[in-house]
Amino acid sequence: QVQLVESGGGLVQPGGSLRLSCAASGVLFRIYDMGWYRQAPGKQRELVARVTRGGSTNYADSVKGRFTISRDNAKNTVALKMNSLKPEDTALYYCNAVFPGNDYWGKGTLVTVSS
Repeated sequence: QVQLVESGGGLVQPGGSLRLSCAASGVLFRIYDMGWYRQAPGKQRELVARVTRGGSTNYADSVKGRFTISRDNAKNTVALKMNSLKPEDTALYYCNAVFPGNDYWGKGTLVTVSS
């Protein structure tokens, strides 16, 4: 059974930092492209950052220079380090694992940026 479990969300002040983590089980982690998505209230889910199985990364323009995605194939985890957080980063953040013919999602972790 495939499971993606996110952790690390919470309440943080503007300008602060958080580190999200996603632990994967039930999949051959190293062959999957891994991503972080987010969905704010009333908005569509959007890609935040992605790291391919080969280690290439890409980011949404809104988070470039502030967020960093990384993966640890030995631990079956993918992390998202978020710096200089803004109120508009407030959203439910989801972990995603993709391989041709397979697409898995976690249940999300809530990030709230507010003073």
